[in-house]
Amino acid sequence: MKTNTDVSKALASKLSPVALAVAMTVPALSNIAIAQEAEATEEQKFEAITVTATKRPQVIYEVPIAISAFDGDKLAAQGITDLTDVGKFVPNLNVTGFSAGHTSSVNPFIRGIGLQDHLITTDPGVSVYVDGVYLGRQVGQNWSLNNIERIEVLRGPQGTLYGRNSIGGAINIITKEPDQGDVTKINTEFGTRGRLKADLFVNHALSETVAFNMNLAFNKRDGLGEFINVPNAEYDVGETEDISGRVSLKWEPSNDFRMVLTADANNGDGGLRPYTVLIDEVGSERYFGGQNGVGVPLRNTDVIPEGADRYDNATGTEAITSVSNEARGLSLTTEWDINDDYTAKVVASQRTSKYKAGLDDDGTIYSLDQFPERGEADQTSIELQLNGYINEYTDFVAGLYYFNEEGSNRQGDDSNFNGGPNLLELDQETTSKAAYVNVRHDLTDELSISGGIRYTKDEKDASANVFSLLGTVNDSNDWDEVTWELATNYTFENGMTGYATIQSGYQSGQFPARPFCLFDNVVEQGNYDNLGGFITASSEEQEMVRQLVRANNCFTASDNITATNYEVGIKGRVNDYFDISVAVFNTEFEDLPYQVSRVSESGFDTANLVVEQTSRGVEADATFTYGNFSMMTSVGYMDVDVDDQNGFSPVAPLTPDLTLAIGPQYTFELDGGDSIRVRADYSYRAEMYGEPTSAPERMTELDSRELVNFDIAYTPANDAYTVALYGRNIFDERYDNARLYTGDYILQVLSNDASEFGVRFSTEF
Repeated sequence: MKTNTDVSKALASKLSPVALAVAMTVPALSNIAIAQEAEATEEQKFEAITVTATKRPQVIYEVPIAISAFDGDKLAAQGITDLTDVGKFVPNLNVTGFSAGHTSSVNPFIRGIGLQDHLITTDPGVSVYVDGVYLGRQVGQNWSLNNIERIEVLRGPQGTLYGRNSIGGAINIITKEPDQGDVTKINTEFGTRGRLKADLFVNHALSETVAFNMNLAFNKRDGLGEFINVPNAEYDVGETEDISGRVSLKWEPSNDFRMVLTADANNGDGGLRPYTVLIDEVGSERYFGGQNGVGVPLRNTDVIPEGADRYDNATGTEAITSVSNEARGLSLTTEWDINDDYTAKVVASQRTSKYKAGLDDDGTIYSLDQFPERGEADQTSIELQLNGYINEYTDFVAGLYYFNEEGSNRQGDDSNFNGGPNLLELDQETTSKAAYVNVRHDLTDELSISGGIRYTKDEKDASANVFSLLGTVNDSNDWDEVTWELATNYTFENGMTGYATIQSGYQSGQFPARPFCLFDNVVEQGNYDNLGGFITASSEEQEMVRQLVRANNCFTASDNITATNYEVGIKGRVNDYFDISVAVFNTEFEDLPYQVSRVSESGFDTANLVVEQTSRGVEADATFTYGNFSMMTSVGYMDVDVDDQNGFSPVAPLTPDLTLAIGPQYTFELDGGDSIRVRADYSYRAEMYGEPTSAPERMTELDSRELVNFDIAYTPANDAYTVALYGRNIFDERYDNARLYTGDYILQVLSNDASEFGVRFSTEF
């Protein structure tokens, strides 16, 4: 574990002059604000956010886990428009977009746990929930965050109350529920890079017992490059266009019963995510030496011709240039207050999603390695909850959970590997069932203890077809696990709360994402020198080899993934001006699969490297408010140890050891009651690796990134509207989202996060 001195040295050595300038400016602004308010006698107050992280309403200070919460009405001022932006301001959270070149994918990593992939046989290590409904797929999750009540980011394993794929943490998005108020909100943005954004929110009471709200949104942004060899491409590189809508109907016939029915949908279209390919640096025989399906030696200049921009794309295949995603969801939440002590709740949901994406891995005009891809998934979930009070000192949450997902991924119609046909057909059905209970008991007015237990059983039926002569290979597996949690809270005399928690998490095993190792199985089982021996063999011999491969193949699932987290923290209001939350954690993961991708003779293969990992570190969130000045800060420092694997020393991918965010804000009160609010936000993510190795010869280290936003908003005295000038990533920091070394080339996935300046207007009536 690093000492405080080590952390201070790390901060000083890693931050650039921009960061240091921001850090030094903030105390100065604080002193100015204090001097300006020296005569103030009015008591300063915080509005403590109430969260439902433990599936019971609690003030955020009372929750015995590390949690960051964002008020939905304040997201835009901070420059948060989607989940990728959320990842810039939470300690030890890094959100990247990687999956299949899609611009709408979200890959969150919390405390060294996440998922780089998206295929149906993979599961994320950080779960995303919308109004209590788990979202199974990562493509299409980069929601446009319009009219959100709040966002909660829970760090560390959530294996008791959030058991579905939450060994790293959970992200809860809570939308605004209909109520009896009549309100209409209009928000618009016009900015550089062709930004056009508009959303309409309407809440209306239809009667004393029925209310509805509706949200419609449109969001468009131009790309960063051109498809220089596809003149008729519909979209530019990185261009996005998204239409979304949500309608909720609430029926509350009495104070004891309420139902909320919600339907949502979104359609997203755009250009392939920016990326480039490094060929010269690897110098492989297949690419650099011309020993490939097109018979042409490839160079970096084939990817980025002289005079082209690194954000341009040289593919010659139109099918690769565009991406799309569709999602539809229907959920019904029913709550019944049985009596003063007990409440029953049912959350039922059905969701569908589909996407089109894919990459041209060689990045050139040649049809060498290109993988247009389509996928879809249907999921159904039902959760039954009972919560309430056993007595005046004890409350509980108990529940039953059911989840089913069927999905598929397809490559092959227009894809190639090494200049020849490529095939990838994946199908999987997952069924998960769980029962849980969590109990909290107040021993005294100051001291409480809580504990929870959850039993989960998962079943997966999966199939893969990568070679038509071999046919479909099927496998099934099931896993079960008991996860638990013990926690204690103590409220000190000054109102601060200290907590200690031991909690476990679990994730079921996973099948390989791209099992082109099946080609090797065919060669091994048939005792051939190469695959040609199987292709020319008799039908009887081929069938015998098929049976041998199916009985003993590489398309098998990994074991249970388990996590145990030890955490202590303190949180609360230090005084009338300052609140803080600090957590120190040590998390041990067993049988954790790292995805390792390489190009073999048979295809782009992705295998699971199973490791033991320990993540330890410290996190802090703080807010200072004095008069018209406020400042948000968050910092996370983490050390991740991964056990050696046969002499190989892996590292946790896409995991910076240092994360930092600073957001000062000041409101100027003008004559007549008008106001101008000025805000700046700085975000820092340290160096990290794009894959599970730090070997310098693989060149997959990602540079640190520093992003700065500003927002200057004017509101008249009657609060009729707000108009703001905004800037996001104002210094135009360009950074890599990921890097993969495949043996033939390095895939360098670029950010789609260029600078943007514009005007934001909002009104409410």
